[in-house]
Amino acid sequence: MTMGTRKTYSKEYKEEAVKLVRESGKPVAQAAKDLGITQTTLRNWVKQWEIDHGLGSAGSFTTEEKIELRRLRAEVRQLRMERDFLKKMAAFFAKEVN
Repeated sequence: MTMGTRKTYSKEYKEEAVKLVRESGKPVAQAAKDLGITQTTLRNWVKQWEIDHGLGSAGSFTTEEKIELRRLRAEVRQLRMERDFLKKMAAFFAKEVN
């Protein structure tokens, strides 16, 4: 894998990997090795599963909350671009009137 390339995994694959860790009692390191993924990746999936199921630390965002936050940030970016465009158009037409 080259720098900047990220492998993506399906939701089902992640769920099965977390299930393996939680139900088999295998350490994350061993489960990750068995699955051919990094320990960090699997540890993050387990941590997110815990958050999603109310077992995470206070203030942690669930997967749904992260998705909503990304959507809202994109919407804010779009609205700011539209606002800036409208400001420029208003200034342009104000100059044309004078």
